[in-house]
Amino acid sequence: MEFLSEFLTRFVDKLQSPTLGFLIGGMVIAAVNSRLQIPDAIYKFIVFMLLIKVGLSGGIAIRNADLAAMLLPALFAVVIGILIVFIGRYTLANLPGIKTVDAIATAGLFGAVSGSTLAAALTMLESESIQYEPWAAALYPFMDIPALVTAIVLASLYTSKQKQRRAAEENLSKQEALSKQAVAAGGYPSEPEYPTTRQEYLSQQRGTEDNRVKIWPIVKESLQGSALSALLLGLALGILTQPESVYESFFDPLFRGLLSILMLVMGMEAWARIGELRKVAQWYAVYAFVAPLLHGLIAFGFGMVAHQITGFSPGGVVILAVIAASSSDISGPPTLRAGIPKANPSAYVGSSTAVGTPVALAVGIPLYIGLAQALMSS
Repeated sequence: MEFLSEFLTRFVDKLQSPTLGFLIGGMVIAAVNSRLQIPDAIYKFIVFMLLIKVGLSGGIAIRNADLAAMLLPALFAVVIGILIVFIGRYTLANLPGIKTVDAIATAGLFGAVSGSTLAAALTMLESESIQYEPWAAALYPFMDIPALVTAIVLASLYTSKQKQRRAAEENLSKQEALSKQAVAAGGYPSEPEYPTTRQEYLSQQRGTEDNRVKIWPIVKESLQGSALSALLLGLALGILTQPESVYESFFDPLFRGLLSILMLVMGMEAWARIGELRKVAQWYAVYAFVAPLLHGLIAFGFGMVAHQITGFSPGGVVILAVIAASSSDISGPPTLRAGIPKANPSAYVGSSTAVGTPVALAVGIPLYIGLAQALMSS
């Protein structure tokens, strides 16, 4: 009973947070048909500012880290981010009524990292006097960026194959129609240049498609996208330069306000497309409840391996689990909006903010701290 009370308290607190409050406010404004609009140029500037800030903070932390000790946990973070996207691609996408691009975008958002959830975990670790490496928080870009790139690449591959499949079907239909016209005119159909059955023809076309789809150009295009470019630029500047003064005086103070406006825009867009989500919302709710706990436990297992091999601290293991359990509220939505424009923001943003983040905060963080204390206390 006490656990349920604590969960509800944290859930209500999350509802009252500025991030979620502005998201809900945007949905309310759209629901009452308000004429309020945020110009696209302002939206792009806000996204750029936020992603540069996130990249700078990660780069600064990495520059100040012990790179040798960080290597294995960072490698695990990359693997976990990619793995989370593939899990969503082959679980959520196969549920009834779920559109594949929506599922991939949702998995990408859950593979990316929430800065607010990470901050909550660090605060709780400090309150519990659990030690962790100073660089552990810098693991988030190693999970965040690969997850987002993987989601965009998988969505692009799926979209390309669907287009080619439709083109193959149209081509086959035209050839069948021409053959029927020849018979109707009293002639004989020419020997078909394609397999004798429709299934064989389409199967052959699918085999050809796999050879035509080039993965590297899609990866390159994803990395050249405006959102990921800003994130990577900030990361590089944080590592290679010393931007602390401009970071502390300019980027950091503006961060919360700009994030609130971004959430307002995302709320308005989510409401505009919420009708598409109503028929399958229960599956997103199930995924958003189970996924954070599953992802966190997978990461906790990887963290335990790093603990045994390199002496990765209990607090570091918890941080790795928490960033895997979290779903992005900063870099993810605008990056996916630009990289997978056909995906429904109501699916991935709604799943994350309404269910995923409260579960990660209220259930995930205490769970991973308890596991770390139980397994490593001896």
